Amino acid sequence: MTNTRRMLVLRAVVEDYIRSQEPVGSGSLTKSHDLGVSSATVRNDMSALEDEGFLVQPHTSAGRIPTEKGYRYFVDRLAKIVPLSRAQRRGIDGFLSGSVSLEDTLHRAAQLLAQVTGQVAIVASPSLAKSLLRRIEIVALAPTMLLVVVITDTGSVVQRTLRCSEVPSAELINRLGDVVNQQCQGVSLSRTGEFLRSLSMTAAFHRIHMLVVRLAEIFDDMAGEEQSSKLYMAGTSQLTHQQAIGITDLAPIFDALEEQVVLMRLMSALSEVRQSHGVSVAIGSETHTLGLIHAAVVTSGYGHIARSASADAATGLRRQEVDGADDISNRLAGNAVEMNLGTGDEDESSVSDTAEPVAFIGSIGPTHMDYAATISAVQAVARYLTSCIAQENGNETSPS
Repeated sequence: MTNTRRMLVLRAVVEDYIRSQEPVGSGSLTKSHDLGVSSATVRNDMSALEDEGFLVQPHTSAGRIPTEKGYRYFVDRLAKIVPLSRAQRRGIDGFLSGSVSLEDTLHRAAQLLAQVTGQVAIVASPSLAKSLLRRIEIVALAPTMLLVVVITDTGSVVQRTLRCSEVPSAELINRLGDVVNQQCQGVSLSRTGEFLRSLSMTAAFHRIHMLVVRLAEIFDDMAGEEQSSKLYMAGTSQLTHQQAIGITDLAPIFDALEEQVVLMRLMSALSEVRQSHGVSVAIGSETHTLGLIHAAVVTSGYGHIARSASADAATGLRRQEVDGADDISNRLAGNAVEMNLGTGDEDESSVSDTAEPVAFIGSIGPTHMDYAATISAVQAVARYLTSCIAQENGNETSPS
């Protein structure tokens, strides 16, 4: 559609319908918007927009309402997203800063987003597959059992038990933990698994070769967990108050909300393909979810991780033969770059284009939602969660 006036008419129809949720007529449109033309001209433009599939007339002699195509055109051309006011930002900070854990923060974030938008809010916890190692602790629980505690950069704490024929000496266990922490801090869990597999071949850890291999398998398993561990949802009752959604349309939406695996896959994919304003918007059939045919989804990733291009491109580790246990740290440190592990201190210029979110936050509402307000709210809460993840790593940032 290239007609500029017609575009302004479509925008006016969408804005008025979002506000009133009533079919919009040409007369009311000319009164509420300065379009610079007569009501008859606007009526002709609306008729043309209907022919082109941007508007539909639900009843004879009634006004018109936007179609899915009309909403998409409107969203793609949102020229400006009004940022939250200082008072609103302070409100977000005050509500979320009282959290006692990452889980509490995510739960509060869902509640807050639902309250601000009046729609369903969904927040996913960080995926282990996209997390980086902060620290590992290995503790002897019994003569034949070890406890492995993995702490990630996103604040997740994962515990696994590891059985062995005989627990090695505390000195050897501590040495293994020290080497992994020294060489793999800020490295993905999959790369840490590869590092451990290489480490198991060294002379220094020959005595516990199988134990180190099994530890590598634990990291492989964690790295394979593509889906986020938990969804925090709030505001489902808000949908029942939406005037333009009939009871026959609500039932499939509620059914879709119950299918958490489907929601996870949809919103995770959307959050990784950012459109304008740093978020993704899927409307009706674009969600490829039957239950959301009368709904729209606005989502954004949070906690973006900057990964080294060289580390991501690497496919394997070079085995390092270490003769003595005492100099293993120095030998491995000297080969860290050669082994393409990365150190977490890569130049920002080399990683800015490869940043990816660790999880997503989103809002689900009717197709006639206030897109500008919803995008703004999702943006604001996503920034706060990103700031929380950064602070978990000791990198203070402002969620402004």
